Amino acid sequence: MADTHVVTNQVPTLEDYNPATSPVLTEALIREGGEWGLDEVNALGALSGSRQAQRWGELADRNQPVLHTHDRYGHRVDEVEYDPAYHELMNVAIGHGLHAAPWADDRAGSHVVRAAKTSVWTVEPGHVCPISMTYAVVPALRFNPELSAIYEPLLTSRVYDPELKLATTKPGITAGMSMTEKQGGSDVRAGTTQATPNADGSYSLTGHKWFTSAPMCDIFLVLAQAPGGLSCFFLPRILPDGSRNRMFLQRLKDKLGNHANASSEVEYDGATAWLVGEEGRGVPTIIEMVNLTRLDCTLGSATSMRSGLSRAVHHAQHRKAFGAYLIDQPLMRNVLADLAVEAEAATMLAMRMAGATDKAVRGDERETLLRRIGLAAGKYWVCKRATPHAAEAMECLGGNGYVEDSGMPRLYREAPLMGIWEGSGNVSALDTLRAMVTRPECVDVLFDELAKTGGHDPRLDAHVATLQSDLGDLETIQYRARKVAEDISLALQGSLLVRHGHPAVAEAFLASRLGGQWGGAFGTLPTGLDLAPIIERALVKG
Repeated sequence: MADTHVVTNQVPTLEDYNPATSPVLTEALIREGGEWGLDEVNALGALSGSRQAQRWGELADRNQPVLHTHDRYGHRVDEVEYDPAYHELMNVAIGHGLHAAPWADDRAGSHVVRAAKTSVWTVEPGHVCPISMTYAVVPALRFNPELSAIYEPLLTSRVYDPELKLATTKPGITAGMSMTEKQGGSDVRAGTTQATPNADGSYSLTGHKWFTSAPMCDIFLVLAQAPGGLSCFFLPRILPDGSRNRMFLQRLKDKLGNHANASSEVEYDGATAWLVGEEGRGVPTIIEMVNLTRLDCTLGSATSMRSGLSRAVHHAQHRKAFGAYLIDQPLMRNVLADLAVEAEAATMLAMRMAGATDKAVRGDERETLLRRIGLAAGKYWVCKRATPHAAEAMECLGGNGYVEDSGMPRLYREAPLMGIWEGSGNVSALDTLRAMVTRPECVDVLFDELAKTGGHDPRLDAHVATLQSDLGDLETIQYRARKVAEDISLALQGSLLVRHGHPAVAEAFLASRLGGQWGGAFGTLPTGLDLAPIIERALVKG
């Protein structure tokens, strides 16, 4: 049968491109001490943008994990079956060191390089959950030196082995954490899971956990109530004698997005575990794991913004409307430039926190303090901006963007998760205040950092002065915690852009975010800005 029409003015598929060519990411990688990793980041970026990797991401998301509680004979097995594409993604991520590899790398900047790699591996965010937890577990596990000596080499190994078997017989392992209970949510101290001491030094854990993602990990850190209070425990899926631990997977959550990642409810029925840290010190022990996963949430949201921006710009480059390409039309240029400014500011702050993390793990006290307050505030604000950013990027594609084939609906479904994971908006905002109370020197370090750009721009100076004044009003500060976290983030983003950013991007940020010349939606930048270099930096490259 003859064709009834010829298809024209449709956009070619976005594939075989390299997200590592993003100027803002490359510049941040160099600035934060990771220049030696440029080739590694570029190589992973090229794979990330390939047709093959994109297909892995689609399949892993579409073919969701399946829980098998029993085998055909009625024995409990508690195993999750993943699409083969999921394992391909995990193999690449671990092979390129996106997991715990930096803990075995003494080079300065290793955590920055790892952050940049995570930020260009854009194919599917669900599998990054166990990658992130494996990265974050190492410093917490070190509270038990004996366990750390055994398992840290396996955690940092670049070999992925998905088989459920004794961890010490595997070439490499992954780790998870199990904290949240249905009656407490973010209030982990309300947990009721009980830990009973055994004569051999182990504990027996009994209780129900409401959210335990990636339940096929080999080991978990679990919070439970010991005789001395809420404590942190090391719990393996397979016990040293080769038997399965009494960790029973009750069901998988039916989530909005993040479909490739199995999130489960877990019943511990006398599961065997070992203490990590001291009894009653569970939260301080596991908090470093939480902080590192919060870094990945911030990186993930910045990555989401750049990914959505790339798709929007690619569409605008190839789609005509009313006689001209969308990218050449004034109002669309306003939208694209505004999205680009948000993505650049988010990436700069996320990578600055990665740099602070790298220095903090090497003993830099100043960077430790800056990370403490900056990461709490940044996690709040950057993650909060990801969802409206994804919605606007989708709208740039019109009806085509609302169709699954475009990839935009998946991006949109993922966008809110980073703001929820490891503490929703209120938790992150209140943690910003907690940083000021428990480590008041954080505030001094923050303003010392901001003072580096003092006098460079009156809009930034005015914002910093107002922030400093607002922090002195302690009577209403908890009520205003979200605004405080937002203003800290905007101050840090503005300062980073003034010091290190492209002048056109910096001016657009200052004029809109700090200058009061901005509307309530993306695409409301004021007139008089030089948008050409902003959009040029956002163009998709091979």
